Amino acid sequence: MSDDQVPLTRRELREAEARAAAAASADEQVTGDTLPTARLPKVGSGAAPTLVVPAAIPPSVAAMALDDDAATATAATGGAAAGRGAGGGFWALVRRHPRIWGGSTAAVALLVLGGGAFAAGAAVAGGSSAPVAVVDSATATPTPSATATPTPSVTARAQPQAAGAPSPIRTCSVADLATDSRLGTFLGSVRNAATGEVLFDRSANTYARTASVMKVLTSSAALAVLGPDYRVPTTVVKGANPGEVVLVGSGDITLASTGSNIYQDAASLPELAAQVKAAWAADPSTAGTPITSIVLDASAFSGDRWQPSWNRKELYDGYSSEVTALQVDGDRDDPSANVSARSENAVLRAGQSFAISLGVPNATLAEGTASAGAAQLGQVLSAPVSTMIPDALLRSDNTEAEMLARLVAVKLGVGSDFGALQKAIPQALATYGLDTSGLTIVDGSGLSDDNGVSPNFLSQLFIKIDDREGNLGIIADGLPVAGRSGTLAGRFNGTPAAGNVIAKTGWIDTGYTLSGIIDAADGSVLTFAFFALDDVDDSAKTAIDALTNGVYACGNNLANT
Repeated sequence: MSDDQVPLTRRELREAEARAAAAASADEQVTGDTLPTARLPKVGSGAAPTLVVPAAIPPSVAAMALDDDAATATAATGGAAAGRGAGGGFWALVRRHPRIWGGSTAAVALLVLGGGAFAAGAAVAGGSSAPVAVVDSATATPTPSATATPTPSVTARAQPQAAGAPSPIRTCSVADLATDSRLGTFLGSVRNAATGEVLFDRSANTYARTASVMKVLTSSAALAVLGPDYRVPTTVVKGANPGEVVLVGSGDITLASTGSNIYQDAASLPELAAQVKAAWAADPSTAGTPITSIVLDASAFSGDRWQPSWNRKELYDGYSSEVTALQVDGDRDDPSANVSARSENAVLRAGQSFAISLGVPNATLAEGTASAGAAQLGQVLSAPVSTMIPDALLRSDNTEAEMLARLVAVKLGVGSDFGALQKAIPQALATYGLDTSGLTIVDGSGLSDDNGVSPNFLSQLFIKIDDREGNLGIIADGLPVAGRSGTLAGRFNGTPAAGNVIAKTGWIDTGYTLSGIIDAADGSVLTFAFFALDDVDDSAKTAIDALTNGVYACGNNLANT
């Protein structure tokens, strides 16, 4: 019989019970951080420790210990918490069964260590079978495993949206003025220039003909693509044949046939002729040889020279010339007059003027093209775009507007005929951040009934102009002023709006238009576009002016009624 099988005497039992009681008292003073436990694998390490039960302890006792530990340990607390539960369960077992303590001190120690390990393993593995863990039987104060404190997730409470500023109640109405029968089919848009808010809308998203207000779009496109400093050249090069020169136009319709014309700072054809004669005489290969032939190169512009939708009477009445890359004085009979009859062949007239300036009025004239690489004999430059735009706006010069529109198309590389304008002008205007998808651009002057621009587009564009975005300040400074200048000099006289409206006028047989900027009576700045279309006559201008005066008086209090 082995030592662990020897029956205990009563004294030995009493001593064992005393020792057990002392141990129980000591257990009450032991904290979870100082429990004598084995080094256990961390929760989640993959190891599943197994209880090692010494043979001297009856299996029933071990089972009792395990049941108590399982009730005490909590898997979610990890190894340290399981160890604390195992130790507490064991000492409770001893208190409940003091006689068991006398069996074997070593066995009890093993049971304590093994019970703690098992509880931890149970917490990790949930009691499933696993390889036996290595148990260190040395009693030591372990370093407690740190249990991470979870960071609470904070869910931001939804904040109520701030209430928007209440819309002002506007009470100033121009409804009676807007329904004047003289306006025919009326379209209109008015915006607050500072906010962009639409104050007044009468079918303002309808795309329709603009008449000469189209020149504002053309001028804006030219500033975006050509820039304010661009100058148009007119050049002369040597011809392919003896005694021949080639006059090459690049689109400058302002070229003066004499020293000056209606256009400010126009290039001079006599000055160009003087350069050619000097270069001709200085070249040994041509010196002493008379100039007998002049080739006229107008190939920079292509296609029709008269837009098919235009009324041909505009040429004879003196409002527009053919659209050609080579001409002088806007092809006017009277270079100093704004309205003057035009010819049926602007290129030929330019050639005749050049021949006179060269002193060879009988030279042969014929259209053609210059040879590539031909030697240059002279060149003159137009006034800059920044000078030509106010000219076109103040006088409503159709020919000058067509020149600018065509130059935009050429510069963008989309073509050089009327059809190219539908690509060129919207593409240029889109650089200002405007939606150009609805525009129909048939010409650059607005003469065609087939153009399509909405009043809302114009009131938006004029906000850009009022803000002087890019180079658009040139337009703001160049527009006619009510009762003061340009095509508005004779309108608004003696009214409150005189001097406070800058705008572009428009008139064709089927409509009258006005669009621009109003410095209103209340200090606000408004942009507007008014179209009076269809069955209208000259009295439509009076009705438009009355409406504009009404808007000026209302200012930002204008009601959309």
